[in-house]
Amino acid sequence: MKILVAVDGSSYTKRMLGYLAAHDELFGSAHDYTVLTAVPAVPPRAAAVIDKATLAEYYTDEGEKVLKPVRTFFEKQGLKSKTQHKVGHPGEVIAKAASAGKFDLVVMGSHGHSTLDNLVMGSVATYVVAHCKTPVLLVR
Repeated sequence: MKILVAVDGSSYTKRMLGYLAAHDELFGSAHDYTVLTAVPAVPPRAAAVIDKATLAEYYTDEGEKVLKPVRTFFEKQGLKSKTQHKVGHPGEVIAKAASAGKFDLVVMGSHGHSTLDNLVMGSVATYVVAHCKTPVLLVR
């Protein structure tokens, strides 16, 4: 099974990774894992005055801050994974990646906001569930 693991480096990501480790009967080495993080885009006016190489390096560095500990986690669990970062709104990035990569499952942590909080603040998990045709496993 192709599994997309969406991470943001928060305590909710750590909880989700703990869930993966605790349920190795479901998430074993037989699966194909891709770990994805979304890096927020630099505002257009700021990006216009920064050279492209510097901007690309910034996005790579920000992505690696999140991906490096997750890569270490997967190695310790004896699981192979590909890692990638993409620039954009996290919900959009995850939903598009799930469709484009033809994944069988998306696994991500959730903050567990109430409905009222989602209306006021928005929620990446809510966006992904609403816009993704791939099944989504939310770990709270």
